[in-house]
Amino acid sequence: MTIPSSRGYETRMQRVAIPGGEDLLIRSLLDRQQYYDPTGAAGRLGICSASWPLFGLLWPSSIQMARRLLRRPVRPEERILEIGCGLALPTLVGRRRGARVTASDRHPLARSFLETNASINKVSIIKYRHGQWGGDGAARARDAGAEPLSARYDLILGSDLLYDRNAPRELADFIDDHAESEAEVWIIDPNRGHRPAFVRHMEGVGFELAEQEHIEEAGAGPDGGAYKGRLLKFRRG
Repeated sequence: MTIPSSRGYETRMQRVAIPGGEDLLIRSLLDRQQYYDPTGAAGRLGICSASWPLFGLLWPSSIQMARRLLRRPVRPEERILEIGCGLALPTLVGRRRGARVTASDRHPLARSFLETNASINKVSIIKYRHGQWGGDGAARARDAGAEPLSARYDLILGSDLLYDRNAPRELADFIDDHAESEAEVWIIDPNRGHRPAFVRHMEGVGFELAEQEHIEEAGAGPDGGAYKGRLLKFRRG
């Protein structure tokens, strides 16, 4: 269902099946042609018109991560961070189960979409922080009036983040900045090609690749084809 908007972009409602859990009803952007940055907030954060809509689309890797987080036992004292959350399906699944999850993204609209989707799905209030790797993300956040990440976490999650050649180093450094000395990191990558470099950079900040899960699922790809990727689990300490 398409939702008319007076904001300069269009959205729709999508139902997402999470095997083993309740479905999620998600408000997302209608398509990749959406763009709306009247105050220049996205531009100041380094978000161009081509990448502007990516936060608001449903990505198969995020659905895969949500499924795996659903199977993880809830540990009351564990602090979880989802980075580059976009529509934050893993965060919504984790919060619905009672886990302590903080969502983070650099997009200026990510928080409002998260709060809307949490309300639609009757998920209790979710903590959100601005999280941006590469360059001085904290300074950009303050310039845009956003609250940057400052805490450290026991488990860090990320879905489909290794999409350019600078990502392996910048992402590993960002994770190092926000992970506890003893921490676990889950990254799902749809075989984009930068995975070996990322593993090397993670080793450079003290993380060991403890486990790899090959993922292949018919009909779960972005165009209804097969989804292929890997879940990388790193541990430190």
